[in-house]
This record gives sequence, structure tokens and C-alpha cells, in this order.
Amino acid sequence: MRTSIVTLLAAASAVSAQTQPAPKITGNPAGVSYLATLPIKEGNPLRGSIAAESGPDGTGVRFKVSFSGLPAAGGPFMYHLHEKPVPENGNCTATGAHLDPYKRGEVPICDASKPETCQTGDLSGKFGNVTAGPYTSEYLDLYSSTNPADPSFFGNLSFVFHLSNKTRIGCANFVKVDGSATPSRGTNMPEASATGPYNGTSGVKPTGAPVAPTSTTSMPSQFTGAAAKVAGGAAAVLAAAAALML
Repeated sequence: MRTSIVTLLAAASAVSAQTQPAPKITGNPAGVSYLATLPIKEGNPLRGSIAAESGPDGTGVRFKVSFSGLPAAGGPFMYHLHEKPVPENGNCTATGAHLDPYKRGEVPICDASKPETCQTGDLSGKFGNVTAGPYTSEYLDLYSSTNPADPSFFGNLSFVFHLSNKTRIGCANFVKVDGSATPSRGTNMPEASATGPYNGTSGVKPTGAPVAPTSTTSMPSQFTGAAAKVAGGAAAVLAAAAALML
């Protein structure tokens, strides 16, 4: 009986912890840009890079993605920002999981029409998988940050390129581009909004170049109701657990 109660309480805690969607980012430092380029490895024809720059007026981050030399099989291919940098030995497994500061998890899969509900680092989930090469895409992600003080900052992390079965076949660290502005370490935290999309909500176009930045955090209004419902469900679980203890 006590084991069942503990299980119920753990489930309630897990539900409560996953109710927060990613906030839209504003206040990114102007002119800051980062670049991650896949290293050339013998026997691996995969080439690619992700360039990132603070979005217009500091809102979100403008990404420019380019990949070529894709495997003949194993697609569609995915790529994500990861929670750790690539170590010196180049082991992509050591980059950990996707960048996910709001603990959303990988399941269920990202709904690209609601990017704020996806993992922050799930770029291909929000803007489309790579289906053929050479591949280029440019888009504005409203939930990424170039501000080191923000949980969604990726400038000292990495990206990983995957087969459809999640096998990691390439990875690279982001480095700050020389000449770009220096991010200040104590600016405001995120605020939000989204621009045209890959899937109709965010705004993707096949090629292009990056842009410039400002930050405060706001919660997407359409999610407050959903969060309340989930919180209510968690409360119900807790109430049931309490009743069992009587």
C-alpha cells in the first residue's frame, strides 16, 4: 500500500514539473553570433554547420543550417542542440541529452505547430528534419538564447546530427564568432513571440543569413489554461494518495 502511495506522489510531482512551456526570448545581446562546424573525419562524408546570431531587436536567435554528404540510408535525419559540449576526443555520446532547461522530455514528439511545448534544443523537431542533401535552411527560433544568463543559452554547448533511429553520426561545439558583440552576463531573462514557420507557426526559409538583439521572460498565454489543468490533475493524484493514507 505504501509503495502505491509513494508511486502516486512521484507521478504527481513529475506531472507538476512538466507544466511550464518555454518562454519566448527577448533581450538577447545585439550582434552576438556563434558557429558550430562538423569536423572532417576520415570515412565520414558528412559536412555541415550551424550559424546562429541574435534575432532582430534581441528576439530569439536566427539560425542558418547547412548539411551535405548525407548517408544514402537512415533518414530523415535530425539535429539538436545538446546539453554538453563535445569533449576533445570527439565522442558525440558525451554531449548528453537535448538542451531541455524546462524538463519537457522527448516524449511525446515535438508538435511543430506549438514550438513553445518542444524541447528548446529540438531544432529539427520545430523546423523540419533533413530529408535530402545538400540541405540549407534559415529560421528564427524564438526560444533560444545568446545570453549566457538564460537557461536556453547554447553558446558554450554543441549540436548533434542523428540518423532517424537516433544514432549520432556527427557533432560540433559552438564557438563565438570573432568580432561579434560580447554577451553581458547579467541581462534580463526571456520573453516571447513567434515568426512564421517550417510547419506554419515559426517562419522558415530555405537559405539566408543571420541578424541582431534585448531579454525578459513571459509565459505563452495559451498555455496557462493547459498548465492549470495539468496542475489540477496533479492535485487530484495527491488528494487520492492522501485519502489512501487515512
